[in-house]
Amino acid sequence: MNPNDDLPGAVPDPGPATLNVDNTPAPPGTPSVAAAAPAQASSAAAAPASHSVVGLEPVLEQFAREYLRDRRSDRRWRSFFRLIWLGIIALFAWFLFLQRHHTPSPSGPHTALVEVRGEIAVDTEASAENLLAALRPAFEDHGAQAVVLRMNSPGGSPVQSGIVYDEIRRLKALYKKPVYAVVEEMCASGCYYMAAAADEIYVDKASVVGSIGVLMDGFGFTGVMEKYGVERRLLTAGENKGMLDPFSPVNEKQRGLAQAMLDQIHRQFIKAVKDGRGKRLKETPETFSGLFWNGEESIKLGLADKIGSLDFVAREVVKAEDVIDYTPKDNVAERLAKRFGAAIGEGSVRAVRGVINLR
Repeated sequence: MNPNDDLPGAVPDPGPATLNVDNTPAPPGTPSVAAAAPAQASSAAAAPASHSVVGLEPVLEQFAREYLRDRRSDRRWRSFFRLIWLGIIALFAWFLFLQRHHTPSPSGPHTALVEVRGEIAVDTEASAENLLAALRPAFEDHGAQAVVLRMNSPGGSPVQSGIVYDEIRRLKALYKKPVYAVVEEMCASGCYYMAAAADEIYVDKASVVGSIGVLMDGFGFTGVMEKYGVERRLLTAGENKGMLDPFSPVNEKQRGLAQAMLDQIHRQFIKAVKDGRGKRLKETPETFSGLFWNGEESIKLGLADKIGSLDFVAREVVKAEDVIDYTPKDNVAERLAKRFGAAIGEGSVRAVRGVINLR
């Protein structure tokens, strides 16, 4: 400590003398070379870092631009392929629509063919909806000289059969065209209901024809339930709401009501056959009993007219050998849906509840 520091007016100690680089005395207050060295060192270290950051910016910017460009390109390609797939799906759907609703265009003289194949029921190939969709354009086509129904069915719904029967008779009267039924393997029950509307029925000598009757089938599980101690608890609002329940004992009154309904449908069937066949029908006690006969015997009974095939009828009867099929065809999607979908559930329900069938 300098004793003069505490004296008034004392001049501050300038500190130790400093030298310039050339060893000449430096002016008072000038920073020393030693003090400036750290600052220079720090600035020298910061310079490369700032240069490196500045050098990365273009690289990052370029990377960002390339990334965005790739993303846009990917989106464009994805959108492109989505549009391609959408177009393929739209074309496929349009193709199926045309296939499903295609009907032959008007043409020269020909025989119009409508196939009645398989079970007659809603949502089947032989449903009234499908058959009417074929019958109407067949009658409307001026080139069609006659309409031929090729029959291969064991029967089915009396409702569907009755709708087709009535429509055939209406179209015959409207367009004045003959209708012929050609039986191949089988024309039984509801199928014969439809065939009765034709002007003539042609069969093979071994075809199965007839079965003019009505049935309602089902199962009863009361014995099985009693054996295993299962109790049926059925609550209804309405005395006959549980009519023909397979898990309840048979109620004789309800059985009589069901039988009366079947008898009434049977009478409707008999009337349709008599109206269609007229005096050609040689009625016997067994004609409407549900029996069926081969083609040769059916001609003797007046249920059919002659032996003949589709080609024979087109060539010898209609005199138009060119046969055009007006029957709508199921597309691929419909066939898959029927095979794996509703048919399974429908079969299960029918097995339990039973349905009214002409077969």
